[in-house]
Amino acid sequence: MSGLGQALGYRGPERRGGAALLTRLMTVMLDEIDYGLLLLADGGRVLHANHAARSSLAAPQHPLQLQGHELRTRLQKDAAPLHQALHAAASRGLRRLLTVGEGTQRAGIAIVPLLATPGSHAAAAPTVPATLMVLGRREVCGDLSVQGFAREYRLSPSEAQVLSALCEGCCPNEIAERHGVKIATVRTQIANIRAKTGADSIRDLVQQVAVLPPMVGALRRQAEVPVLASGFGASAMTA
Repeated sequence: MSGLGQALGYRGPERRGGAALLTRLMTVMLDEIDYGLLLLADGGRVLHANHAARSSLAAPQHPLQLQGHELRTRLQKDAAPLHQALHAAASRGLRRLLTVGEGTQRAGIAIVPLLATPGSHAAAAPTVPATLMVLGRREVCGDLSVQGFAREYRLSPSEAQVLSALCEGCCPNEIAERHGVKIATVRTQIANIRAKTGADSIRDLVQQVAVLPPMVGALRRQAEVPVLASGFGASAMTA
């Protein structure tokens, strides 16, 4: 068994050290997921928020925000639906998909109850209502995913720019105008990208990028937003 496996599986007097290490690894793992994840209790009290969630909710254009340990809506109209969805999750175990905000600031969220269910191994333990909130992504193809895809298939810098524009929904004419080149040049670049990636069409090409695992930037800590202290401890919140 590896050193890590021994540390996590140890059941001796110092087993708390293994639990602390597991908590730390789980926290780091959640911070590597480019979907905002929040663990909530008591309606809107935030126990934990991963990096993507803290970053999203710190942006003034997001329809949700953190005020201390409390999750709040920026628009009054969203307050009641959010409260009702969180209450239904905690009290009745109901899952909900909810849209908050308006116009270009609209955002989708998933609310998932985390409750012990009858017959589960946790059923004998006291049930502590908790809720997982998953924030929808603000873009279909993340910039880092596009960059990683371009490196994987050895696309040239200009081809990578074209790929990025295609993933934003731009048509070849718009790309040509944006980059100040002829439409024939863009069509040639698209043909080269398709040849390198084996994509049958532009739609297939964008789909290849869209289904990639979401990537979190290694340089994100340079612009890290203030960490939300939680029951896990402030040190566990920073990755």
